[in-house]
Amino acid sequence: LSLAYSVFCGSQYEGFTMVPVVDDFVARFHLKDVVVVADSGLMTKKNVKLLQTGKYKYILGARIRNEAKEVREWILSLEKVEDIYYEYEREQLVPAPNSKEPGATLRIKERLIVTYSKDRARNDAENRKRGIERLKRDFGSGTVKKENINRRGYNKFLEITNDVGIVINEEKIVEDEKWDGWKGYVTNTVIAAKEVVSQYHGLWVVERAFRVTKGNLEARPVFHFTSRRIEAHICICFIAYKVYKELERILKLMKFPLSVDKALEIAKTIPTITMRLPYNQQKLTKTLFLTEEQQSIKPLFDLKNYFG
Repeated sequence: LSLAYSVFCGSQYEGFTMVPVVDDFVARFHLKDVVVVADSGLMTKKNVKLLQTGKYKYILGARIRNEAKEVREWILSLEKVEDIYYEYEREQLVPAPNSKEPGATLRIKERLIVTYSKDRARNDAENRKRGIERLKRDFGSGTVKKENINRRGYNKFLEITNDVGIVINEEKIVEDEKWDGWKGYVTNTVIAAKEVVSQYHGLWVVERAFRVTKGNLEARPVFHFTSRRIEAHICICFIAYKVYKELERILKLMKFPLSVDKALEIAKTIPTITMRLPYNQQKLTKTLFLTEEQQSIKPLFDLKNYFG
């Protein structure tokens, strides 16, 4: 198992950091067969091109509404059935890296995989309903306040007329409804479509890692002003997350019915006392498991239980 991290300036756009991190990780650990899995938020056109010219295999979230007209029409013509993986194969030419021939290109074969989910469709509809209700509440008078003009979300349904007049575009709402429940994935691998989708859905682990590091481990905000202290802070948080995950693994291995956070909460209440014997000055340390909850995690304090 290889672990590593990189630190970038806080003003650096995260979309420009992904490929350099992948390049560094592959070179540092001499990896040969790599598949990059990333959501659509990081996948600018430039990043996709860099993955392609770098000859990386990838599984990416697709922005299906931004696809070519013929692809959008194909998607909307599909039957809305769950557990079916619709595939659309295509080829494209990208500049060949490090080629001495001017204009040399690589032919990239891709698959666009599309799935439908009733639960996703229901969530899409509910989110849009709430967004439209907010629009009607904020802009029902037909005018707009300066602080609201750039608010993100469902403002795509608004049309600005006469500089300050606001109209909710019902046609855009109807068009948006057609996409409820659809999700797309792009890959240049030969992995089965079901496995492609499964690997992409594994990104929830990454999202949870961010929540844990930002929340539980307080990686952000960073109250440091020198590079050395900032890097030290990130290093400590990275190591703390590794310890957090190791505890999670141990709890699962030992079949404890506790989450990591609950185990830590209990552990914080367990007192340890140190005594010094008056005659030989020997120190004795004793951890006291006083309550039933404290007794329940006592096996975690014996390393032999999970390291042998």
